[in-house]
Amino acid sequence: MFRPLLENQGCSSSDKQASYNPTISRSASWSSSRGEGSASGDSETETEQQSSMHTSISEILREKSLKPSRRSLPCLAQSQTHPINLNHFLSVPLSPDPKPEVDDLSQSISTSCSLLPPQSAEDVKDGYMEETETSADEPKEDPTFLLQKPVSRAKLGTRADSVQGKKQSDSSGLFFRDGKKRIDYILVYKKSSPQVEKRCTFEKNLRAEGLMLEKEPSLTNNDIMFVKVHATWDTLCKYAEQMNIRMPFRKKCYFTDWRSKTLGSRFHLRCQQMKSWLPRNPMKLDKEALPDLEETDCYTAPFSRARMHHFTINNRETFFSNSTRSRIVHHVLQRTKYEDGKSKMGINRLLGNNTYEAAFPPHEGSYKSRHPIKTHGAQNHRHLLYERWARWGMWYKYQPLDLIRRYFGEKIGLYFAWLGWYTGMLIPAALVGVFVFLYGFFTMDSSQVSKEICEANTTIMCPMCEETCKPWTLSDSCIFAKVTRLFDNGGTVFFAIFMAIWATVFLEFWKRRRAELTYDWDLIDWEEEEEELRPQFEAKYSRVERVNPISGKPEPFQPFSDKLSRLMVSVSGIFFMISLVLTAVFAVVVFRLIAMEKFASFNWDFVQKNWQFATSGTGVCINFMIIMSLNVVYEKVAYLLTNLEHPRTESEWENSFALKMFLFQFVNLNSSTFYIAFFLGRFAGRPGNYNKLFNRWRLEECHPSGCLIDLCLQMGVIMFFKQIWNNFMELGYPLLQNWWSRRKMKKGGGGGQNVENKTQLPQWDKDWNLQPVNAHGLVDEYLEMVLQFGFTTIFVAAFPLAPLLALLNNIIEIRLDAYKFVTQWRRPMPARATDIGIWHGILEGIGVLAVITNAFVIAITSDYIPRFVYAFKYGPCVDKGPHHADECLRGYMNSSLSVFDMWELKNNSQVRYCRYRDYRAPPWSLVPYEFTLQFWHVLAARLAFIIVFEHLVFGIKSFIAYLIPDMPKDLCDCMRREKYLMQEMMYEAELEHLQTERKKNGRRYHHEWP
Repeated sequence: MFRPLLENQGCSSSDKQASYNPTISRSASWSSSRGEGSASGDSETETEQQSSMHTSISEILREKSLKPSRRSLPCLAQSQTHPINLNHFLSVPLSPDPKPEVDDLSQSISTSCSLLPPQSAEDVKDGYMEETETSADEPKEDPTFLLQKPVSRAKLGTRADSVQGKKQSDSSGLFFRDGKKRIDYILVYKKSSPQVEKRCTFEKNLRAEGLMLEKEPSLTNNDIMFVKVHATWDTLCKYAEQMNIRMPFRKKCYFTDWRSKTLGSRFHLRCQQMKSWLPRNPMKLDKEALPDLEETDCYTAPFSRARMHHFTINNRETFFSNSTRSRIVHHVLQRTKYEDGKSKMGINRLLGNNTYEAAFPPHEGSYKSRHPIKTHGAQNHRHLLYERWARWGMWYKYQPLDLIRRYFGEKIGLYFAWLGWYTGMLIPAALVGVFVFLYGFFTMDSSQVSKEICEANTTIMCPMCEETCKPWTLSDSCIFAKVTRLFDNGGTVFFAIFMAIWATVFLEFWKRRRAELTYDWDLIDWEEEEEELRPQFEAKYSRVERVNPISGKPEPFQPFSDKLSRLMVSVSGIFFMISLVLTAVFAVVVFRLIAMEKFASFNWDFVQKNWQFATSGTGVCINFMIIMSLNVVYEKVAYLLTNLEHPRTESEWENSFALKMFLFQFVNLNSSTFYIAFFLGRFAGRPGNYNKLFNRWRLEECHPSGCLIDLCLQMGVIMFFKQIWNNFMELGYPLLQNWWSRRKMKKGGGGGQNVENKTQLPQWDKDWNLQPVNAHGLVDEYLEMVLQFGFTTIFVAAFPLAPLLALLNNIIEIRLDAYKFVTQWRRPMPARATDIGIWHGILEGIGVLAVITNAFVIAITSDYIPRFVYAFKYGPCVDKGPHHADECLRGYMNSSLSVFDMWELKNNSQVRYCRYRDYRAPPWSLVPYEFTLQFWHVLAARLAFIIVFEHLVFGIKSFIAYLIPDMPKDLCDCMRREKYLMQEMMYEAELEHLQTERKKNGRRYHHEWP
């Protein structure tokens, strides 16, 4: 998942995309030096300037051996957009398959558009007949735009064989019926839909924009019609220039081996030799496993039709990758009108009013093959992703992030990059947590506190309830005390500090990793284009308009008073839902109080002796069921409140919805945990003067060995069962729904053909029967991981195994999400993004909260501070020098228990004195039952620890964040050098093109800028 950005020679492995705005740095000086004399003078000037130009460039680019570095986009003569054995297949026109009966198709199309007013024959032909590709649609390729590279006849023969073998299976699902035009997008509508006029107008306007359409009826449902969309070369070039899509530059890329000269070539060769001796990293994917990601070398620049000769156009069919083609078509679909009016445009509105049922880019064929990938290669990128990423057998391998980005887009690629980075960073945290747990396990029997509790056969404890409960001996809770030792030991403080620092290191190094990926994926200079307004926003505020300061066009405007009032209503709804969560927690507390009395007086001795485990266990299970039930309600409420605010754009809607979902689920998930950590047993009172809820139920108190075991049990049960539930819902629900869809297809439930074998269906029918992509995008995926991050860091002092559980879950989560995206969901629209959005700020907030909560957990919840005060102030080691920790805690249990006279209750008890956990004076003292001096010493030590711990950890976090820059220095140097070299190559390439053109025209030429 983490791949070093810079390797041995300068910018070798990461010089992939130039982050610059290509300008010509020397055009002015070149124009000022143009000759103005005779022809001979021009020739002499030409020779001198040409030689001087090559001299300056040679000083920059001249090397003994020039090696291409690894690039992430295609740029050499053999295109790397598709797997090697598919390059020819995806670019060579295929012979058309047998077409379905045109009469039925024409009849269905004419029926769907029968509600339209009559039009001329030319309009009908243009509007509803399928286009066929002609030479006029696709202009002939200019040989000057293509790189020429001879291909051996053997390779051509092999590729031709592969074409013939795969033609029948792939051509029917990925191309138009002529077998030449690739399907870039799929629109789905119902013939019974009344929105015929809007649909036909929309499709006619799409054709006017340069898109080609072809309709196909569904084989599984007679009411479903598919519209296949293909973007021509001219349309792709036009919108690629408008969208500033960066494409591979034509000029071969060289880099100066300046680092090798600095460090010395011998040292470099020795390092390479030592690397070759080391065993291969088993987590890395072999180059043979990913033939699509071979080493190439190419800078990129924003596409321009005027300078098309600069770009590496080996084949027009593969120059724009499939994801880029789909993104361009989606851009056109979003901006095409279906009615007259400023807001009557876009596929989103047509999906909202049920004109179309769905719109999605098609998958690149099947993800399975009859032949093994090792011998026959990958059929397509989807097959390659499944075999090298989504299979469970690849759980220990790094993710092919470049391939994920190329197939699903940068936004999803960044999610999996972040998830992989988070999973990798959990490894050291999990190891340290396991060591802390093992330390507690091996010292469990030798602990002085556990020994005293297990040997306290004569220590009588006060009854846990006032009616049916009886006094009990302290030794009855021996097992409870030993289990507490697993999590409440000397390593707890160290682990809490470690996890606070770990959270900072994780976020800071993720910033560096994100910078490398954005440079790697050409996102440094990318700025999100002005988003279109949401249809709901335009419909609500269409009467009030204001000029957009960016576009300069009038657009609907939401007044500040209206925005403020809606925001206040939304905030009120948030607080109401949080109060509902607190009410649910209060109900769980009442249940624990009732269960405590019932289990403490239970007839079964086993339950009566372990009543605390029984109370905590049943309370946690009921709390988990309430949490999962309320999550369903919270999602609907968050959706309602976000729509009530009427956000202006989709990104604003997504950020607002994500924040509400996080607040709701975070409070829902952690409210009961906060109660156990900071309130359980703090206000119980004392025997004879217990605080009661509703004057009926006595408040719950902690075990003599502390409350940390209750907190640990709460976290362990919720974290374990919640992860199992989430994984089951993520995989089980799509599998069940897809199984039901296949079952309906076999029975012909949609009125279509009875399809026994799914492989007979074309790709658009297969994709239609998959589950649609989550309407909330990646919100649910990020939310699950961010809540897990909170569980892993906020109360990690009470549960050191939390990072281990998170690591095991994430290993499954990566492959589960990969399997879901590749096999169970329709292909999402490839979207671009430069970071993980609002989630980074939420993670930083969780990191700050984790420091505070861990300080309070150690100081208040655990017994670390009381033991520390006893050892250095009241224990046997006072004024005796350093001793073993267990020796200094001798007598601690007796010191932490107070005495109560049961005869004061007049309940005819045979036992007069009983013990309870507190620091109070005995009944025979002058001030009975008042707090002792030891209580105030412990309280002061707790407050001091909180202050010192927070300042120390926050200081370390800030210092580490200051030491770690957000962008590696080598990356900055490579970016600046790449920009400089790119300007030189642009200058030289433009000059060569000018000379070629003038020689072709037979005219004398000058050294001037075109």
